[in-house]
Order: sequence, then structure tokens, then C-alpha cells
Amino acid sequence: MSGGWNTIESDAGVFTYLLENLGVKGVQFEELLSLDPSSLAELYPVYGVIFLFKYPTDTPYRATDKPQDGTFDHEAAERLFFAAQTIQNACGTQALLSVLLNKADPTRGEAGYIDIGDVLRDFREFTMALPPDFRGEALSNSEIIRDVHNSFARSSPFVDETQRQPDEGDDAFHFIAYTPIDGTLYELDGLQPAPISHGACSQDDFPARVMEVLQRRIARYDASEIRFNLLAMVRDLRIRAHELGDMDLLAREERKRNEWRFENALRKHNFVGFAAEVLKGVVDMKLKEGNGAYERWIDQAKDKLVKRLESRKKAGAGDGGDVEMSG
Repeated sequence: MSGGWNTIESDAGVFTYLLENLGVKGVQFEELLSLDPSSLAELYPVYGVIFLFKYPTDTPYRATDKPQDGTFDHEAAERLFFAAQTIQNACGTQALLSVLLNKADPTRGEAGYIDIGDVLRDFREFTMALPPDFRGEALSNSEIIRDVHNSFARSSPFVDETQRQPDEGDDAFHFIAYTPIDGTLYELDGLQPAPISHGACSQDDFPARVMEVLQRRIARYDASEIRFNLLAMVRDLRIRAHELGDMDLLAREERKRNEWRFENALRKHNFVGFAAEVLKGVVDMKLKEGNGAYERWIDQAKDKLVKRLESRKKAGAGDGGDVEMSG
């Protein structure tokens, strides 16, 4: 890992198990596919949302006097957990912590309290006495948090992502958090100078209020821009299933957890060696067949490749992939 922070995918299973590996209890993530407040409200209690978006690289992103929406609350920068982002590729984990570490007060009740575990509790107690810039430095230098974060990075035998610099023209993506704290809806973005207040907001009002803010934000982009991702941090749905005695819901959630574990395990493995051995075995088999079997096999593969490229060109299809955080 070279001591750096690697990119990880914007994925509910990744973020759920990242928090679990940090010792957080009773929390999971759900991906939201619409900005309908009811889709968020039905997941109650909701602790906050994490929003991934493309931010401009041709104009300054950090505001100075006032943000494009809402108002800076400089006093809250000291009172709340708010950390300046000081390192590349950590913005997703920083957004998670921006919600989590503001939900560590057990007096807030079910909808406002999370058992963040010993590791994050110690980190919070240490950093709350520091100014935001130093909190960001403390996060970037936390080996425990960094190692857990990096354990969810995709294995790559070819690229050291801690050394890779964005190419000119590359799109840049960034994570921020929205969460209700003490009756106010806050936007917590480590690239801004302070938390951004979006006005009064109760826990019950949060789904409608945050969706209004997100709709205004998305409306500032061109209509062709669709690369957004929204994840809700909610109470573990298996707890609700047990409380309601809903065995169907419990079974669905357990299946989802099993799928997440399998996908996360695949992310950690480098399959290049396996693929090479399979290819060597197939080549050896074709060579043993003789009578030009190997040459025919190569020609058939070339023909299939040409047809696939021609078909893709006619359809106007392009290569796609998962959006990874890079803020």
C-alpha cells in the first residue's frame, strides 16, 4: 500500500463492511436509486446520506465567502466533528466519519446515536480538541483507519494507485455527507472551509429536506451528466426484521450480506496468475491436438474479436465501469 490511501468503490457493501471492520455496530448502507423522499424515509432511522458527484476541475471548487447553496457555519466547525480533507483518495471514508462521529452521543436516542466502537471513539476523543486542519491530518495519519480503508481497494498487479496522478482531462469525483445535527441540516465537505448549514431540520424532516438540497445541486449540472451516487447510512435492517418478526426481510438481508462478503472477497484477489495458468493449459491442450488445431483456434478468436468490435462500433457503445472515489 506504500503508506497511501487507495481508491475504493462507491458501493453499499464496501461501506457497510468498512464500518464493521472499524468496530461500528448496527449500521449498514443502502443505495438510493431516486431522489424521492419516501424511498429514504422508509429506511428510518436514517443517520445521514453520502453523495458522490463529479466536481469541476476547470474552476475553483472551494468557496471563500459563501457556498452556492446554504451558509457557512464557522462556529459549528469547532463544535461538530468536521475535518479538512488533506489527502487524496480518502474522501469516501472521510464522508462516512463526518456522519458517524457526529452520532456518538447516546443521549440522542435511536435515530441519532451510533455505537461507533473503541477505535473511532478514541479517534474522536483525540481529535475533537484539534482545529479542522489538524483533524484532517490526524485522519490521514491514522494507520488503523487507512489500513481498513485500503483493504477494500481493488487488487491491481499493474498500477500502484498511491503513486498514480490523474491524467489531464480525467474526471474527478468527490464524496460529501449530509446529516441532521441538533435540529440543523449540515453539509459536511472537507474541501470547504466550514460545515454548510441548510437550515432547520428535524430527524423526521431529513428525507424531504436533504432531497430538496440534492435536487438543487444536481440541477446545476448539464442534463447529460448522470454520474451521481447516493448512499444512505441507516440502522442495520436485520435489527428491524427481528423487531417485526419479519423472517422474509431477515432472509433477504442475510442473502444480501452474503453477496456483499463474496464481492468484497473478490475485490481483494489478484486473478491474473489464475487466468494465465488457465490460458497456458488451454494452449497446451490445443497444441497436443495437432493437425492445425492451435492455428484454427487463434483464427477463430481473431474473427470473434473483429465481429465484436464491429458490432460495438455500430451500436455506438463505449466502455463503462464502476465509479470509484478519488476526492
